[in-house]
Amino acid sequence: MSPKITNPELKRSDFVERIRYNARYGMGIGDDQLTNQEAFEATARSLREKLIDGMLETEARYARQGSKRLYYLSMEFLMGRALGNGLYNLGLLEVCRGALTDMGIDLEEIRQAEPDAALGNGGLGRLAACFLDSLATLGLAGYGYGLLYEFGLFRQEIRNGYQKEKPDHWNALRSPWLIERPEEACIVPIYGRIENGVDSDGGYNPMWLDWQVLVGVPSDLPIPGYGGHTVNFLRLYSAHSSQDFDMQIFNEGDYLRAVEQKISSETISKILYPADTVQSGKELRLLQEYFLVACTLRDIFRRYKKEHGTHAIAELSTKVAIQLNDTHPALTVAELMRTLVDEEHFEWDAAWEQTQATLGYTNHTLLPEALEKWSVSLFEKVLPRHLQIIYEINRRFLEQVETRWPGDTKKLAWMSIIEEGETKFVRMANLAIIGSHSVNGVAKLHSDLVTTNLVPDFYALWPEKFNNKTNGVTPRRWLLKANPGLAGLLSETIGEGWITDLDQLRGLEPYIDDSSFRARFLDVKLNNKRLLSDAVWVTNRVRIDPLALFDIQIKRMHEYKRQLLNLLHIVYLYLIIVEDGKQLPTPRVCIFAGKAAPGYWAAKQIIKLINNVAQRINNDPRVHDQLKVVFIPDYRVSLAERIIPAADLSEQISTAGMEASGTGNMKLAMNGALTIGTLDGANIEILEEVGNDNIYIFGLRTEDILDMRKHNSYRPEEYYLHSDRVKRVMDAIKGELFCPGEPGLFEWIFNALVHEGDYYFHLADFNTYSDAQALAAEDFSQPLLWSRKAILNVARMGKFSSDRTIREYAQDIWGML
Repeated sequence: MSPKITNPELKRSDFVERIRYNARYGMGIGDDQLTNQEAFEATARSLREKLIDGMLETEARYARQGSKRLYYLSMEFLMGRALGNGLYNLGLLEVCRGALTDMGIDLEEIRQAEPDAALGNGGLGRLAACFLDSLATLGLAGYGYGLLYEFGLFRQEIRNGYQKEKPDHWNALRSPWLIERPEEACIVPIYGRIENGVDSDGGYNPMWLDWQVLVGVPSDLPIPGYGGHTVNFLRLYSAHSSQDFDMQIFNEGDYLRAVEQKISSETISKILYPADTVQSGKELRLLQEYFLVACTLRDIFRRYKKEHGTHAIAELSTKVAIQLNDTHPALTVAELMRTLVDEEHFEWDAAWEQTQATLGYTNHTLLPEALEKWSVSLFEKVLPRHLQIIYEINRRFLEQVETRWPGDTKKLAWMSIIEEGETKFVRMANLAIIGSHSVNGVAKLHSDLVTTNLVPDFYALWPEKFNNKTNGVTPRRWLLKANPGLAGLLSETIGEGWITDLDQLRGLEPYIDDSSFRARFLDVKLNNKRLLSDAVWVTNRVRIDPLALFDIQIKRMHEYKRQLLNLLHIVYLYLIIVEDGKQLPTPRVCIFAGKAAPGYWAAKQIIKLINNVAQRINNDPRVHDQLKVVFIPDYRVSLAERIIPAADLSEQISTAGMEASGTGNMKLAMNGALTIGTLDGANIEILEEVGNDNIYIFGLRTEDILDMRKHNSYRPEEYYLHSDRVKRVMDAIKGELFCPGEPGLFEWIFNALVHEGDYYFHLADFNTYSDAQALAAEDFSQPLLWSRKAILNVARMGKFSSDRTIREYAQDIWGML
């Protein structure tokens, strides 16, 4: 293993001096008057010095070793806060804590001053962040490439129960972690037209003319691996105009028009996922995706030529691997071909061979409607040369299809990159599959469904391309950092090896029947629940009992994730308490958190219903604190780090066959929560690891749902008519119980579930879900039984480390191990 790049002898007095120096000379502030925000920045600058040393040493090592490089392209990187993570990974936590104490500053207080880096939306971006941590911890030359969004997603506020979106200007104070690299800026052409021509040999030589120019300026975010042996980076591009303003127009007095191009250009990296319901939003999203791809490839070629020389491009795939995280970067296929053919003067076949050998594509969705496609007319306007290249890729590909299945016009139409019709579209998933040598899903079930349901014809053509890489999460952030109490107990009991080898958690199993260990395990959980209870009081002004069962559902708001099913069960519990006079086996606190896309009306209405139900239950004296409901606003990584260690029950209740993998299920189980879930995504593999007695599985199977959809045989109204529980709950939702003074507010839910097909099978699964919930509550009321199950869940989470996932990618796809 490489030598540590951090100095284990670094003294707290040295760290004090660095903080003082950075406050005075980097910020112009004396250290006797630092606010928490200023103290955070001075501390971050001091840690950044170590990270930069590490980055430079790491890059020099890779160059000496001739390491193959991996470039991970993603529209999202949900990084969270960096200070605590950096201190843990560099082994400087206690040194820093002591240094700040000597200065009269509390480390925990200044950690709260750091904003979450708002560069992602949900699981896609957080997975990418976990992967970067594992790449660095494993010492692999892997880099993330994304966009430096000025506003990221949005800040969520709840007003009168409704979600309200506020801009999240997370980088308003200029992140101290980012290292701007203006000297490595690149030029990106867009728009323009194609002029047909020939080269000196009479071959076809199209010219892309009259294009406009964007400038991509990179900033690097250091990514330290655990132990400080490797520091990689995440490179983020911001868009700038090629000229700040038109001086002639400025001199004529039209000041706004003078900066028009600058404003238009810089919009490209302004916000994550602009609304694509209007044409201008679609155009901006396509520009964003191309801007990311073009900047990344220019940087890859620059770095490659610097290291290997300008004549070594023919061997690109031996030294470079590019992974496409979902379809957003699928334009890499066309841009890499354009670069090789137009700029590096490759013959088409040689360029195609390099492109396929270099690219890998990860699919993250089973919903055909969620696979990106862009209108040909928009493509022609924004990227005319790329559209030409895509047509040529498609022509050659369809010749292969015709050879394999002569005369099968349906297959030709289905597999074509171009979707024919009144409006023609470019199918980005088809482009990614055709242009990559590897296509992977992210859980066993998901990968099976990709090949059997989503793209079976592609699998029939190229079965060797398709593989599974079950997702994982980094135990450094989600256990070591998020849950220091449990991490300390684990290290004291089985040693610290689990931090980089999560399979070592199996060493906990002999302690399951150790009463002393169980008691300490439960004490850690109770303390985490107290911390969350305090946080809930601050955000929601609701008192919750740490001794109650903490039932947690934290994830993006979407109908297929079925927050509504959870809520229907909560309503059922409320009704049996207040109408039937029943006592619950144990008090229960139901906690929700998650954001709905601004244009997703149904998801936003479900947030409103959650808050209305909470208002009713939390203020009804008949409940006697047996049941509480809380929706914590503005879900983000730092909030997840507070909630997850406190969870008792983990809600993973998506409609079977619709969740690709999920990673929240792994984080929660890793922290000692028991899963209640369907046989969907990675839940199936968690079941395989922990055993049927240590998880609560319910509901229809994927094959049941697919069969009912195929034959149109699901009749939700039958469940309403023949199940007293279902009827009782749905009638309560339909009435005014949870919308006093607003009759009919939630009647749409009743209609959608009872009369309009219940697309996500809430009513079909309600009774088995309620039964599983009752069993979980009964088990929780027996601390000895529950603690045994919880410890087993922690002990058997080794498979779900992102270190294992990255090793599999590196070995099977990237050729790096």
